[in-house]
Amino acid sequence: MATENKNLSVYDKNKIPNAKDLRFGIVVSEWNDEITEALYQGAEEALLDCGALPENLIRWNVPGSFELTFGCKKMIQTEKVDAIVAIGSVIRGETSHFDFVCSATAQGIKDLNVAYDVPVIFCVLTDDTIDQSRARSGGKHGNKGTEAGIVAIQMAVLGK
Repeated sequence: MATENKNLSVYDKNKIPNAKDLRFGIVVSEWNDEITEALYQGAEEALLDCGALPENLIRWNVPGSFELTFGCKKMIQTEKVDAIVAIGSVIRGETSHFDFVCSATAQGIKDLNVAYDVPVIFCVLTDDTIDQSRARSGGKHGNKGTEAGIVAIQMAVLGK
């Protein structure tokens, strides 16, 4: 397991560029909102901690992870942002729906990164259980949202 011995929330602020002059979009899936709200909190706190201004954080909600691609695309087209964090949570169920949603969401976000000059950060948990999701959204493995916020800063600066 990639996160077994890693806390996703640990970063060295001295190695992260200051985000004060950057604008960030955060598109959040409403499905599994216990998890996505915790991921959002982690991303928002990391961005603010690294100098982003509250007025430069734009949040949009979409119904589920599958809809993240469209939400991010519309944000790229209508808002002037330097990077977007796409936040979602897909938890395996009893059918193959999990596989289709995870694959389509990952491919869609990849396609946005190829098609546009605005980096879209993949912050979608694809876990087998709710306990695994909780461990990665503020639990024993830290918060993947925090990691995504830091990656958004790094990629926004790279894109300048």
